[in-house]
Amino acid sequence: MINANGLNNEGYRVVVGMATCGISAGAKPVLETLQKETEAKGLKNVEIKPTGCIGMCTYEPIVEIFEPGKKKVTYIHVDADKAARIVSEHLAKGQALPEYTVDTTATDEMKNINDLQFYAKQKRVVLRNCGLINPEDIEEYIAVGGYEGLKKALSMTPAEVIDVIKASGLRGRGGGGFPTGQKWSFAAVNEADQKYIICNADEGDPGAFMDRSLLEGDPHAILEAMAIGGYAIGATKGFIYVRAEYPIAVKRLKIAIDQAKAKNYMGAKIFNSNFDFDIEIRLGAGAFVCGEETALIASIEGERGMSRNKPPFPANKGLWGKPTIINNVETLANIPQIMVNGADWFKSFGTEKSPGTKVFALAGKINNGGLVEVPMGITLREVIYDVGGGCPNDRAFKAVQTGGPSGGCITTASLETPIDFDNLVALGSMMGSGGMVVMDEDNCMPDIARFFLDFTVDESCGKCTPCREGTKRMLELLDKITTGKATQQDLNTLGDLAENIKLTSLCGLGQTAPNPVLSTMKHFRDEYDAHVNEQKCPAGVCTALLNYFITEKCIGCTKCAKSCPTNAITGTVKERHVIDQDKCIKCGACMTDCKFDAIIRK
Repeated sequence: MINANGLNNEGYRVVVGMATCGISAGAKPVLETLQKETEAKGLKNVEIKPTGCIGMCTYEPIVEIFEPGKKKVTYIHVDADKAARIVSEHLAKGQALPEYTVDTTATDEMKNINDLQFYAKQKRVVLRNCGLINPEDIEEYIAVGGYEGLKKALSMTPAEVIDVIKASGLRGRGGGGFPTGQKWSFAAVNEADQKYIICNADEGDPGAFMDRSLLEGDPHAILEAMAIGGYAIGATKGFIYVRAEYPIAVKRLKIAIDQAKAKNYMGAKIFNSNFDFDIEIRLGAGAFVCGEETALIASIEGERGMSRNKPPFPANKGLWGKPTIINNVETLANIPQIMVNGADWFKSFGTEKSPGTKVFALAGKINNGGLVEVPMGITLREVIYDVGGGCPNDRAFKAVQTGGPSGGCITTASLETPIDFDNLVALGSMMGSGGMVVMDEDNCMPDIARFFLDFTVDESCGKCTPCREGTKRMLELLDKITTGKATQQDLNTLGDLAENIKLTSLCGLGQTAPNPVLSTMKHFRDEYDAHVNEQKCPAGVCTALLNYFITEKCIGCTKCAKSCPTNAITGTVKERHVIDQDKCIKCGACMTDCKFDAIIRK
């Protein structure tokens, strides 16, 4: 059985990353092979468990082996054959396999993953159990201190619990950064026959997977936090609003709720107190706007997910007109540890105005993509280069989009900026829920803005005119720009329209939708001008502005003609071929297949 340090006291503890990232990479047959081979060899001192996201998604499937008194061994890109060898060599004979580990050059000693550059500057608070415990076993959560925060909270008054959260300085990790303790206090003072607390797990940003990974890897932490919050504000009912597209997270939440009820950590008279608290799961249909709290409330009530005017705020009049607190997954995951370790502990890392850590989904053009947790105040450069390992293939970093479609692009000029809520807003972006999409020199910034705006147009609820109509007009202008049909006046109109939509939209979706446009126009105006004035895409991305040409290097091998899907290339053997620009669909297949670098794109 796992102990407080995440180890098996008597032998090997083997964990397999079985979050969505691991399963999609092929972790299921790896787990099955480890279990089958261990049983076949009669190894009694081996404990094999599924776990959540280990973090280094680039290296999935991942298998980690813990042994008391020794370094943890991390095997990467494991398949069934490698799993069988791990059992026969490592678990049966004690002989590790360096060639399968993260550090494939290791010979004398296995490399400890915690010594890797990827983890060196991380601080795992929210993610402390992800990749360590079996998320479907409440006993393992209890073994590492689970539900101690709830037990402590129930020994205090509700007001004292709120004071601890206030003193910690915890700010909402869903994007707005509003002080959590202050939000709780608003609902606590409202007298009502019923109050609610809601976990917002409607994670919809492109490139974001923080909430999903937390729910898949440590579901009991969210249940414990909701119970603490319910006790603090006087709520006896909680809802987890989670995307239906997260089936593994939903499954593990259901298991966790059943287990918590069986232990009397949920339900009536929790820990033999007078506090009753229950949780229901509500599935979202994938509407991005339901990440906004009033639209989420409308959806739970059975209405169409559309934002409502504020005030009244949910803390005063929320779900079914009752006082309601809404916190996102990551915010809640901090609560149990703050209760156990205290406010001063939480404030010991991070910055004065943004204490604690932040989880980011590091994606895009980055070597070490995955789930990372860093202290607030770390610089963007440290996250992208020290943790993320920079851009693949030695390509130059160009920008990073934080906050998803609601955020903005941050360039090399701002890489030394410490990450916190206020600094990112000052740069024209935002923290958001934690998506961090990295772009390199091969990305076209007008095309990036068009991508995010296309998403926003689809996700607008349509209630207010600025968002419903304005975002469509912006998308039309970006389509003109990326196809070389725009004028300088179109650029001016795009900027004016973006500013007006930002000021006049009803909710956060519309108010932040122009951010990708405004930030890319500010930092990459030269690319916009090139598209408009020269009908040229400097990055070579916008296909309408590209042409392929066959140079004198062509030896007439005919391979390009054979690979062309539209028969746009003609010529005879051993003679230079020609591309018919009217037939060419700019797919680039010819350029990819040419072995003589005889085809250029410009």
